Amino acid sequence: MDVKIADSWKEKLQEEFEKSYFKDLVAFVKDEYLSQTVYPPGNQIFNAFDKSPFDRTRVVIIGQDPYHGAGQANGLCFSVSDGVRIPPSLRNIFKEINQDLGKDIPKSGNLERWAEQGVLLLNATLTVRAKTAGSHQNKGWEQFTDAVIKAISDEKENVVFLLWGRYARDKGKVVDRNKHCVLEAPHPSPMAKGFVGCRHFSRANEFLKSKGLAEIDW
Repeated sequence: MDVKIADSWKEKLQEEFEKSYFKDLVAFVKDEYLSQTVYPPGNQIFNAFDKSPFDRTRVVIIGQDPYHGAGQANGLCFSVSDGVRIPPSLRNIFKEINQDLGKDIPKSGNLERWAEQGVLLLNATLTVRAKTAGSHQNKGWEQFTDAVIKAISDEKENVVFLLWGRYARDKGKVVDRNKHCVLEAPHPSPMAKGFVGCRHFSRANEFLKSKGLAEIDW
């Protein structure tokens, strides 16, 4: 697999890559890609880290699992590739941006444009078997992404963490709230209630602006 990851993340995560659990995880993932249909494509597993280098990360959004339907996952949480139907949770995210900031709802659900502005779109688990949600959970990915969140919390300042739903809130407990802005809301899934109206996108930008940082063009 031709894995792409920004140099600043490679340097930051080098110790993690050398741990025994991560080597076991790599062996498992390689075997899955050889024997099963797995998403996202191998070269996009670390897409979030490639598009949003450590030194440029200003906002973190935490998801759980990649989409497990054909052609959907592109290595960025909640995002889908161009030309793919926008999933219900992402539709709700766009609806909230429309209400919060007055922006038109995009035709594409590809969130690379956010990532390129420093929004780390981090799934807790970076791979999944086709049509089998949660199939790569508890294999080591969660330990790895916990280390990612801790590195950002410990080594950066004034990052906005958007924690949507119980899973993301639990994952974000490690974040130092004295150094960072943490915004919590229900999950954007239509099955949950209360996400629309959270105003997280304007609130994130207000915080960034208050710290003299560039706002995100959502």
